[in-house]
Amino acid sequence: MMYLGMFALFAVNVVGVSIPWLIRNIFDDLQESFTFNQLITYVIILVILACVMWGMRMYSRMMIFGIGRQVEFDLKQRIFEHLLKLEPSYFSTNTSGDLISRATSDVDNIRRLVGFAILSLVNTIFAYGLTLPAMLLINVKLTLVAIAVYPLMLITVQLFSRKLAQEQLHVQESLSDISELIQEDMSGIALIKIYAQEENERRAFGEKNRNLLKANLGLARTRNILFPVIQGIASISLLMLLWLGTSDINAGLITVGDFIALIIYVERLVFPTALLGFTITTYQRGEVSIERLEVILQAEPKIQTDADAVSMDAQTMRGDIEAVNLTYTYPEANFSALDNLNFKIQGGETIAIVGLIGSGKSTLANAIPRLLEIEEGQLFIDGVDITKINLTDLRRAIAYVPQESFLFSSTIQDNISYSNPIGEMPEIEYAAKQAQIHPEIITFPQQYQTLVGERGITLSGGQRQRSSLARALFAESKILILDDALSSVDNKTATQILENLKQEEGKTVIFITHQLAAVQNADRIFVMDRGKIVQTGTHLELFNQKGLYQTLWQQHQLKEILA
Repeated sequence: MMYLGMFALFAVNVVGVSIPWLIRNIFDDLQESFTFNQLITYVIILVILACVMWGMRMYSRMMIFGIGRQVEFDLKQRIFEHLLKLEPSYFSTNTSGDLISRATSDVDNIRRLVGFAILSLVNTIFAYGLTLPAMLLINVKLTLVAIAVYPLMLITVQLFSRKLAQEQLHVQESLSDISELIQEDMSGIALIKIYAQEENERRAFGEKNRNLLKANLGLARTRNILFPVIQGIASISLLMLLWLGTSDINAGLITVGDFIALIIYVERLVFPTALLGFTITTYQRGEVSIERLEVILQAEPKIQTDADAVSMDAQTMRGDIEAVNLTYTYPEANFSALDNLNFKIQGGETIAIVGLIGSGKSTLANAIPRLLEIEEGQLFIDGVDITKINLTDLRRAIAYVPQESFLFSSTIQDNISYSNPIGEMPEIEYAAKQAQIHPEIITFPQQYQTLVGERGITLSGGQRQRSSLARALFAESKILILDDALSSVDNKTATQILENLKQEEGKTVIFITHQLAAVQNADRIFVMDRGKIVQTGTHLELFNQKGLYQTLWQQHQLKEILA
């Protein structure tokens, strides 16, 4: 495609150089003998050449711009696939608004670089490479005079290039700031209205919008200074040609046809030369955008499948989990979130994890499916180190419902069947019944075809949590982790859900909760404090022991009485 486009562009320039040469011959021939039939013939030839030139130019643009579109497609695909490989912690330090801006506006700049800039650069090379020899054949002196000012043009462009790059970077960063604010405000629109902060958000957006306007005006100002200067310098060559060319005609050194051809050739070089400024700007934009995208593409996933990873069949695994001196410290933290944990969970057990806020419960939940990078030799599933298990197999074996229940902007059916979009309706309904959400879904006007809105905004907190739980149950994974995923569900419903889970044969269930009424029927309870498991046992065993669990249970009973 690239070579076809370049060949077509070369053909355009060959025809473009031929037309002034033909006009030169026409003027010289008509001075000697003029007939109307000759003029008609010349006009027809010029029209045919102009049509051929137009057709070839259109074809060259389609070919070369098509390459830019293909690069845009491939680059967006590559960025998205790369983002999918990165660990969740990457997105906590890089805002979605900035990432979206880079994946859209920056990719668009690179498309222009590959399409428009290549077209302009190749066209300029062909224009000069074919036009200058034709001009030199006519008159060397006038040609050299006409192009004498062009080095000054290149110097001018070079002087402006760094300023253009800096201003373009400022524009891209300001655009990212605006994208980030819009995305954040749209997601938190309910909170903005609850606290009546519309005016503050309007001012914040106005400030960022003014920064973008200022950045765009600064870039436009520089461009509006640069391009007229380039065109003015290019026009000097035409003035020099008019001044010296008329003297040479009087002296008989060139013919009128030669002079007209030289004027047309100089005019022909003005556009590619002026376009060189736009090409430089496009290059500067593309260069800045490439640097911004490289920041994303060079981010190496911290959690990857090991080269010697083993496969694991989710259907045949037992669901045993073992921790051996499991320790994890968050970057820049002064203490370990998990501190030498040691435990064994048998496949099919239901384990409740309770403890104070910040005791490490969620960190443990994130560690099991390797959402955190755990050192090897510390966490095992069915006796196999999780760092040595194929990541896809590991995560297919684990269904995880985090604290923040996330639903896609689709139907309830699509959200529940997310792990298998072609799943049968009876299986979807069974998962919903197990999660105690089915009775409410069938009361909706569209039932399972009800659209839940962005992030499930049309559902209540409890409905979102139970829909997320139904999605996890539909996946039929051997291990189910619930990280305070029933916090918005009443105690009775939460207890019924956990009873349903216990009836799931062979499923290992780990549920983290602050609702102590729901943990009484767990096979075992882990009590965590400051990154350690300080107590282990059944509800009755722990209730009769002095310790943190007894304190938490007493607080729970007091709350029940007060309620």
